[in-house]
Amino acid sequence: MYAVIETGGKQYKVESGDVIYVEKLDVEENAKVNFDKVLVVGSDDGIKVGDPYIKGAKVAGKALKNGKGKKITVFTYKAKKNEKRKMGHRQPYTKIEIGTIKA
Repeated sequence: MYAVIETGGKQYKVESGDVIYVEKLDVEENAKVNFDKVLVVGSDDGIKVGDPYIKGAKVAGKALKNGKGKKITVFTYKAKKNEKRKMGHRQPYTKIEIGTIKA
């Protein structure tokens, strides 16, 4: 059984036991997380598609850790103006282990 969930403005296809990295959620480590924005649920019987979400469907998971991704370098400049700026950015994330999918 699989499901497509929406969180942080992105969609993720998940199955039970998967580990995913999502946009940072306001949860503690080892806390339970429920996703109620379920778009699609697929099983042996077929698929169920929501409009836009499936009512009553939930995906339960557990927050394993909060952290920051690798640093990327952002460099902006304007040609012929001697104007440049170098910055770094580390995107915060939450690591989630998917538990049960209830349709």
